[in-house]
Amino acid sequence: MSPGDLAELLGTLPNVTDPAVLVGFDTSDDGAVYRLTEDTAVVQSLDVLTPVVDDPYDFGRIAASNSLSDIYAMGAEPRFALSFAGFPRSVLPMSVLRAITAGASAIAKEAGIPIIGGHTIDDPEPKFGLAVTGIVHPERVVRNSAGRPGDQLVLTKPLGSGVLTTANKRGALSKESLAEIVTSMATLNAAAARAMSAVGAVCATDVTGFGLLGHLHEMAAGSNLGARLSVGAVPVFTEARRLAEAGFFPGGSRRNLSYLEGNIDSGDSTSEVDRLILADAQTSGGLLIAIAPERVDALFGALQTHGVAGSAVIGSLCTEHPGRIVLDR
Repeated sequence: MSPGDLAELLGTLPNVTDPAVLVGFDTSDDGAVYRLTEDTAVVQSLDVLTPVVDDPYDFGRIAASNSLSDIYAMGAEPRFALSFAGFPRSVLPMSVLRAITAGASAIAKEAGIPIIGGHTIDDPEPKFGLAVTGIVHPERVVRNSAGRPGDQLVLTKPLGSGVLTTANKRGALSKESLAEIVTSMATLNAAAARAMSAVGAVCATDVTGFGLLGHLHEMAAGSNLGARLSVGAVPVFTEARRLAEAGFFPGGSRRNLSYLEGNIDSGDSTSEVDRLILADAQTSGGLLIAIAPERVDALFGALQTHGVAGSAVIGSLCTEHPGRIVLDR
């Protein structure tokens, strides 16, 4: 589903009037937040994936990490999860589904939560994901619409997983690069989330199916701000550019870029490959954190303390043209 399709779908839903709903769907945030008491709010999110790698255990790990990411992006701590699986039982042996759930359980254990139930359907295409419930203090919710002019944009994982998984499906990816992206996609954003919370960040999102440009557009528009992106500063997986130049892009990446075309100002400084990588549909990508300039050093110190490597400052939020992203080379 493209960002435009999602926006059209959400536009058909009735407005939410319950005052206990702190975050709904109006800003395309990463999770729903519902206040229970003065100091406790529930955060919930649901994500389901089709396989991005062939190994079922790794697929389960990646799907679980991807599902948990939305909770971390909201500054919340996960508490438990329910699983969902679509599985072609007449085509694949049940050992494949057991391996998927084993991988998901391993990531849930790493996150310190149980998977306490779920639902399975007979489906011609394998699918797996989690509905995750977390908690957060109502005054410490991290939103994608709380950016401020001058905030610096920090990305905690490289881009290009859509390019690389597409190349892998076509037999064009090296074993080394496959191992690199599996490790990244199966890595929880828990440590990055704790680092951003430690320095008081109030605006963040995770970079997933809409690509960096799509999720940055949501952040900027929701904050009534524009954004400037330094293309050369954006971290990218080792083989992503070479494979992108060879045409290994998922359809979702092209749809993302097409939808955002009117909100991107790239001048003559960026190539189509640059723009497609920035719009590349990610699976279990990193956090995109907006942080005040005077707190950037503290954030990087906290990221280092929590063992998060490879983060980079990639741009900033500005007052010009809300929702528009200027690409600088």
